[in-house]
Amino acid sequence: MKILITGGAGYIGSHIALECIRQGHKVTVFDNLSSGFLENIHTGVVFYKGSTLSNEDISKVMESNDFDAVIHMAASKAANESMINPSQYSINNIIGGMNIINACIKYNIDKFVFSSTASVYGKPLYIPIDEDHSLNPINYYGFSKLSIENNLEWFSKLKDIKYASLRYFNAAGFDKDGKIFCKEKEPQNLIPLVMEVATKKRKVIDIYGNDYNTKDGTGIRDYIHVSDLSRGHIAALEYIDTTKNNLILNLGTGTGHSVLDVISKTKLISNRNIVFNFVDRRLGDPEIIIASSEKAKNTINWNPQFSDLDTIIKTTWNIYNK
Repeated sequence: MKILITGGAGYIGSHIALECIRQGHKVTVFDNLSSGFLENIHTGVVFYKGSTLSNEDISKVMESNDFDAVIHMAASKAANESMINPSQYSINNIIGGMNIINACIKYNIDKFVFSSTASVYGKPLYIPIDEDHSLNPINYYGFSKLSIENNLEWFSKLKDIKYASLRYFNAAGFDKDGKIFCKEKEPQNLIPLVMEVATKKRKVIDIYGNDYNTKDGTGIRDYIHVSDLSRGHIAALEYIDTTKNNLILNLGTGTGHSVLDVISKTKLISNRNIVFNFVDRRLGDPEIIIASSEKAKNTINWNPQFSDLDTIIKTTWNIYNK
């Protein structure tokens, strides 16, 4: 297939583009490089610099290609920041997302894979979280992603576009072959922050809360290797292409690791000391978030291959230790 990936120069998007190339698809990346890197554009990928907020930029890439599908990754993605600057998230995530959906309708692209998030669920009512869990985001980031999910449902009914909304848990790790090597410019997630302490880019990392009802008092999250995530996107795209049915899926492992698990594993693999401070919990942070991925396994025959914590930390350390 000829696939357009918005945000395809970023951390997750570049891994998806690489996996698409490996599986024989033709890939065009559309990215404004605000957080992505040209160095992440793999050989064989066509690149257009542009913004999802510019209909002129979008038309330029859409008119010059005959795409079969869009994988929409471009978005702002820090949950905490979204509570401070919701306007940025409404513009980048909702308006930008709707611009891409409307362009798909205009240019007769009928397959759409959407980068959603586990944040659409809000505070878990049970663990593991399945796709039938209630949707009640507790941050604006989650709300912005749910807004696009809801619009996709309506546009599918009204304009016959087929979509897959993929609700990520905690994406982590790097390509095992080292083909993607650019680190995030302003990391917000735990593992890259721990790596920055290990490489002495930062002195200390704050751990938000050590009084949760967990084995060591710190929060537990479900970490999914970015290469497994990438495979899931392609499998979901092939599913909606073959079945002509829409799809909503969790992409996680069903296994949780605490903050201290991650730090201990990083210390072991890097042989570096990780300095950390315990600070107060962040408002709204659930103590445990773990996915049920049974639907993904049963529907698109997807199973994580690289998402053990060892592989996640090793592939990340290989990049940060260069």
